[in-house]
Amino acid sequence: MEPVPARAPAVPTRTSLPRPSGARRVERLCHATGVVLILSGLAHLVVFAVDGGPWDGPVSWRKPVTFGLSFGATLIAVTWVTSYLRVRTRPRALLLTVFAADCVVEVGGITLQAWRGVPSHLDMETPFDTAVSMTLAVGGGVLVVLLTLFALAAFRHRPSGPPGMDLAVRSGFAILLVALASGAAMIARGVVLTRTGHQEAAYHSTAPLKPLHGVSLHAILVLPALAWLLSRTRWSETLRRRLLYAAIGCYVTAVVGAGAWAVLTY
Repeated sequence: MEPVPARAPAVPTRTSLPRPSGARRVERLCHATGVVLILSGLAHLVVFAVDGGPWDGPVSWRKPVTFGLSFGATLIAVTWVTSYLRVRTRPRALLLTVFAADCVVEVGGITLQAWRGVPSHLDMETPFDTAVSMTLAVGGGVLVVLLTLFALAAFRHRPSGPPGMDLAVRSGFAILLVALASGAAMIARGVVLTRTGHQEAAYHSTAPLKPLHGVSLHAILVLPALAWLLSRTRWSETLRRRLLYAAIGCYVTAVVGAGAWAVLTY
């Protein structure tokens, strides 16, 4: 009777690319920075509850609240999601470091102007306000470049991760590009109106695009998080993928609806 050959040990499935200690340090820094930004947003929600004032308008506590929460969540999401991209360690670490610094500058400038009681964007009343406003505009441009580079990496090589993560990451970045385009359009339109002497019109010009910008901004967190949660269930891969397709369809529908509203009210 021939001996039964020993079975080779199972090779664990790799759900993300291995990351050196330097990359992990950058990730921890970005996660910590994101948490600080979120806490800043929550703290200013308390300030709004105590101090009151309008929620809408160019001067309100809404901006440090929403920008702190949004930038913090986006920084954490992008740091996590890019671990599934096939990008070399050093370029990714550099891009994430610049991204984190830019997030701090954006939230810091907006928060500073809120405490000064003046608009943060499109404010050219004084040399200092102009410097802050233009810094925020340039910072927005940097964000567009960085996130576009990550999006291109996601489509150039298939992302790793559990089943469905590649689809979720690519869909999240594709929708995020809509947020970047709408944000750039708001800044460009507002700066043109401000430079031509239509300050009040510049503040109101961003309103139609805000829902589109806000909805599409967080797909990069929602869709990969859903894919990760589905991968933790015992459901069949077919069912998980169908649910993910349905979620992506719902998200795209919401983005299209917000885009239609922007067109009708612009």
